[in-house]
Amino acid sequence: MSVRAGYEASDVTAQTAERWAGLDSLLPVPPMLAGGDLLAVPGAVGRCEHWAGEPGTLDLAWGAARRFRLDPQVAGPDVRGALDELLSQWRDHLAGAPATGQDDTAAVVGWPSRDIAGAQVLLAHGLIPLAVIAARPAGRPARAATAGPGLRIRRAGPADLDSVVALGMETIRYDAHFGTVIERPDSAAALRREVTARLAGPEPWTWLAERDGSPVGLLYAQEPGLAGWIAPLVRPAPVAYLELMAVLPAARGAGVGAALAAVYHAAADAAGVAVTLLHYEQMNPLSPPFWSRQGYRPLWTDWEARPALALR
Repeated sequence: MSVRAGYEASDVTAQTAERWAGLDSLLPVPPMLAGGDLLAVPGAVGRCEHWAGEPGTLDLAWGAARRFRLDPQVAGPDVRGALDELLSQWRDHLAGAPATGQDDTAAVVGWPSRDIAGAQVLLAHGLIPLAVIAARPAGRPARAATAGPGLRIRRAGPADLDSVVALGMETIRYDAHFGTVIERPDSAAALRREVTARLAGPEPWTWLAERDGSPVGLLYAQEPGLAGWIAPLVRPAPVAYLELMAVLPAARGAGVGAALAAVYHAAADAAGVAVTLLHYEQMNPLSPPFWSRQGYRPLWTDWEARPALALR
């Protein structure tokens, strides 16, 4: 890492903390960057992490098999200029990294959704906003919805394994239309292994919606003990993560999803969860309006270029 013109990484991090606090009260205090490949220009620092998914794991359903992720911190006052120079340095870094030209790779930048100063620069470098991390603070109200008679919401157990996997794959297959999620040949088997372990525990955070005895919807979440991997992206704690929600196409528009969300939110609030995070696809026509009605709002946006070497 080289820092020029008298800029120190610690100064950039401290000034980024001030910017973020003024943009969004849910954003975390940015950490001092360490590990990975560190980049720096006047007014900005970033860490590029090179990630390769393990074959047969569910992680490979959530994006490219090899991901080169930049976590930038930009101090200002010239946010656009500093970010532009940092992304140019990152482009040069990726040009010298192995495998960045392969099809199943992505260059990914996590950027605060309310930090609009960076949007035009990210677009100019060939990055597209594909996925959103949305947040719901505890107790935030949702728009009321009526699910109608015959609907039952209950916690899932080991005997529901097939139903949970089938409904989870409905979400993966639908989201695969929009750019980030990829249904792979072993996605169903990977999901089955994860669900099997989760349902074996006491009171798993997994709920099924049944209409007249038949499963029509699923909500699959990680309690704070399992959501530590995403907790650093938000200031409040503890954090839960809503991993999957699905409603069968024939049952959509009848309040099933809202009923599932209401049951989950009641359980999360009672457990003392400060904020729930979830991902949705930016181009999914159903998810953004639905989650907004349930009290969620964008916190982070993942901008991607595929393959990674397509970064301009």
